[in-house]
Amino acid sequence: MDYKKSNAPTTTITRDLRDIEAETGNIYESIVAISKRSNQISVEMKEELSRKLEEFASYTDNLEEVFENREQIEISRFYERLPKSNAIAIDEFKKGNIYHRIPEVEEVKVLPKE
Repeated sequence: MDYKKSNAPTTTITRDLRDIEAETGNIYESIVAISKRSNQISVEMKEELSRKLEEFASYTDNLEEVFENREQIEISRFYERLPKSNAIAIDEFKKGNIYHRIPEVEEVKVLPKE
């Protein structure tokens, strides 16, 4: 998923719970699907950011020298300006881009005691 092209809002907005509930018929199932996707997005974004910032890592033990790298600051600012993972997940959910399912409960056969 390319988060840079997401149309999710970057500010807090009020949501109608009936719109969220409409997809699954149950508000709690919808929230669980959104929260799981939000966690996936958060992990992906954190890994991507860590990979990019790893290039700038300094492995010296000198605490006196602090280098300000302009590229590193720009990368950090870019990720700060992105929509939050929960906003992206809600946007994907409303567009129907999230696959979710509920595993069927299998019947458990109980054998009679002898």
